[in-house]
Amino acid sequence: MIKNLKLKNLLLLCSVGVMLASCSSKKEGIQEYDRPALYWYNKMTKQIADYDLESADDTFTSLESEHRNSPLLPTSLIILANAHMEEEQYALANFYLDEYIKRYTISKEIDYVRFLKIKANFMGFTYQLRDQQLLDDTIADIKVFKTTYPQSPYIPLVDTIDSRIHMAKANLDKEIADLYKRLGKDKAAKIYEEKAKNTWDKPEDIKDVDVPFYRAIFE
Repeated sequence: MIKNLKLKNLLLLCSVGVMLASCSSKKEGIQEYDRPALYWYNKMTKQIADYDLESADDTFTSLESEHRNSPLLPTSLIILANAHMEEEQYALANFYLDEYIKRYTISKEIDYVRFLKIKANFMGFTYQLRDQQLLDDTIADIKVFKTTYPQSPYIPLVDTIDSRIHMAKANLDKEIADLYKRLGKDKAAKIYEEKAKNTWDKPEDIKDVDVPFYRAIFE
């Protein structure tokens, strides 16, 4: 009988434990709303510190939807962009950077944000023969940046990226020229050889693209 009583008590404790856990889970799952902007901002930064970027994205959505004119929004966009870049999620980083550029064109931080976009594209350059459009787009963005913000403190870094991007572009054109040569299409090969020379003075001196080398200045 004592054994049966102990068994009943144990089952009762287990049942209570399951009920408490269920209630706790439901409580945690309650959707939050109507909070101060600083609450959402602090929650977002904590989630980023905990490497929970998916939750941080959701929290930013709450901040944005409840406080569309909050001065914390531009800072939050930059923080999220940097956080996603750290995790090599360059598409998401670009999403937040594009949102910043669209909303805060006259911001004092706009040159920094446009630099981050160039950096994100540069860091996202992975496969030299697959990312031709990304190369061209980044080169175009660099030209605009250097013309628009000639006094920016980020110009030296942009110049470094510019040089390495052009080396990658010249190497790509050289690879295409070599491919056409192997196919016996000498005319096409000549066109790409000229493109390589126009991009870089001595493309023959460029070693095969090693992505970690090109990205090393940020790693």
